Amino acid sequence: VCRSNKSPWVCLTCSSVHCGRYVNGHAKKHYEDAQIPMTNHKKPEKQEKVQHTVCMDCSSYSTYCYRCDDFVVNDTKLGLVQKVREHLQNLENSAFTSDRHRKRKLLENSSLNSKLLKVNGSTTALCATGLRNLGNTCFMNAILQSLSNIQQFCCYFKELPAVELRNGKTAGRRTYHTRSQGDNNVSLVEEFRKTLCALWQGSQTAFSPESLFYVVWKIMPNFRGYQQQDAHEFMRYLLDHLHLELQGGFNGVSRSVILQENSNLSASNKCCINGASTVVTAIFGGILQNEVNCLICGTESRKFDPFLDLSLDIPSQFRNKRTKNQESGPMCTLRDCLRSFTDLEELDETELYMCHKCKKKQKSTKKFWIQKLPKVLCLHLKRFHWTAYLRNKVDTYVEFPLRGLDMKCYLLEPENSGPESCLYDLVAVVVHHGSGVGSGHYTAYAAHEGRWFHFNDSTVTLTDEETVGKAKAYILFYVERQAKPGAEKL
Repeated sequence: VCRSNKSPWVCLTCSSVHCGRYVNGHAKKHYEDAQIPMTNHKKPEKQEKVQHTVCMDCSSYSTYCYRCDDFVVNDTKLGLVQKVREHLQNLENSAFTSDRHRKRKLLENSSLNSKLLKVNGSTTALCATGLRNLGNTCFMNAILQSLSNIQQFCCYFKELPAVELRNGKTAGRRTYHTRSQGDNNVSLVEEFRKTLCALWQGSQTAFSPESLFYVVWKIMPNFRGYQQQDAHEFMRYLLDHLHLELQGGFNGVSRSVILQENSNLSASNKCCINGASTVVTAIFGGILQNEVNCLICGTESRKFDPFLDLSLDIPSQFRNKRTKNQESGPMCTLRDCLRSFTDLEELDETELYMCHKCKKKQKSTKKFWIQKLPKVLCLHLKRFHWTAYLRNKVDTYVEFPLRGLDMKCYLLEPENSGPESCLYDLVAVVVHHGSGVGSGHYTAYAAHEGRWFHFNDSTVTLTDEETVGKAKAYILFYVERQAKPGAEKL
């Protein structure tokens, strides 16, 4: 109908091909149009045979039922769905073989030329690859692009061996997922690895992370559907599930074995969260010391809490919205947010501390110290706050340094740290544009080989430090500065 070759879906009843809901939704309209004559049908026993409710994604081969609004779990008794998959796979393989040379020429002539930019007067190729929006998936794209630019973290996954999720006739071909294969045959680590490998190759204008998004739907029910989601919440779920899967291994091979052999991630830099250490905790893991003091008897309680990121409040005195012409008043800085997080605080009536000496809940004070800093410091600014009826956004600009963020004054034992071990340089920023958490749009800025890029779904543009510094940051990723002069460039 719309002549689009993006996201094709084939109806398994009549074999007609339409675009999916990621494009113009003609496949869904085909299903809806088929329902109209069936409303007054006299023979309900024939209803299942003529309704066009089940279709298949021609890219990932996943089967979808519009009536259930979910992916199909099972196959027919004769295995007809599997036969359609294999037929589509054969068509794709034969088409790919005959079309390979033509595509290679097109890539060399058009894709590369469209990605040329001028740097210091000389022309160079833009190797960055965008991520297609699959229907309000900008929250996922912004996080993936940010993580892909954290070199040590990204390289670990890209160097993992590929996992073949299927055996038999289709072994060696492109893998796909279906729920009938069971939960054990879906790997978030594998799809995350494939996505990272597709970025920064410069071979295409944009990559479609459909397979990864499908796995996210399958193992993270909170993110099913096509509504806007919280990028920070997604990042936490993603890192937690990657951590759990890396601990358990896949197909009997423990991924943590590879971690043990990686010289860059020594045992002294590991921070265990929920079991054994993985690359997630080795890179993002830090430790907080939580001190609570009873104001009645003076009893002190200390507790160590591991963290993967720090959620910082924007102090209330900076939350008043200022008009464009009104420049008066203090500007909020990242240091203000960090100070608010670590300063001594008196707990209110709803957070009374159970004092073991007084044997009852008492008024108390709380203070956080950082006992161990991570290799990558992830700072989340709490821009969304619940009111009586809705969730408001704090749109205050927070000034943040691009280089040399000094975390020494927040350490529990600063005297034990080296001169440059507490300095961090910015590597990525996630920005939320709009007014509400359930709406708006996410983009990301990230540094790669000394240049800053702006990632807006499929579009990637070169930008400068001044533009990055003006962004109203939601999530900041800082990388620990390497003390050794011969260290690899971040």
